[in-house]
Amino acid sequence: MGRGVHLVQKLSTTRAFARLAPHLIPALDRAVHRMSGGKALLSTRMLPGVVLTTTGARSGLPRRTPLSCVPQDDGGWLVVGSNFGRPGHPSWTANLLKNPEAEVSWRGRDIPVRARLLTGAERERAWRAALAFWPPYAAYQARVEREIRLFRLDRR
Repeated sequence: MGRGVHLVQKLSTTRAFARLAPHLIPALDRAVHRMSGGKALLSTRMLPGVVLTTTGARSGLPRRTPLSCVPQDDGGWLVVGSNFGRPGHPSWTANLLKNPEAEVSWRGRDIPVRARLLTGAERERAWRAALAFWPPYAAYQARVEREIRLFRLDRR
C-alpha cells in the first residue's frame, strides 16, 4: 500500500475521525454514487465499497448506506458494523437483523443479497480477514465495549 493509504489508516484510528467521518463520508459517497449513476464511491479510493439498501427495522422504508466491504472469492461480501469505533451499533446492522433480504449496488449493478450475522469460529475467521484488509478495525474494536457485528452478504 502507498503512503496515502497508511496515512488514512492512521488518521482513521483517531477519535476525531470517529466523530466526523460518520457524517462526512457517507454523505460524500451518496453524492458521488448518485452523480456517477451508481458506478463510483469516493471511499473506494481506499477500500472496495458497496451501497447497501436495507429495509428500516422500525420504519419499513428503504435505507441506503455506503459501506466499505471485503469482497469474497465466491462473489459475496463481508461488511463490518464498526461505526468508525463509536459506541453504538450502526443502524444498518439492526435493519439487517430484522430484514436480512437486502440489495447492494456493486460496480454499477444492483444485486439482491441475503445477510447473515457471523458468529463463533466463522466470525473469528472473517474478523481476521477484515483486519488483514483494513487494520484500523482493531483500533475501532479496542475503543468500544460492544462486539463489532460482521455480516456476510450472499447473492440471492
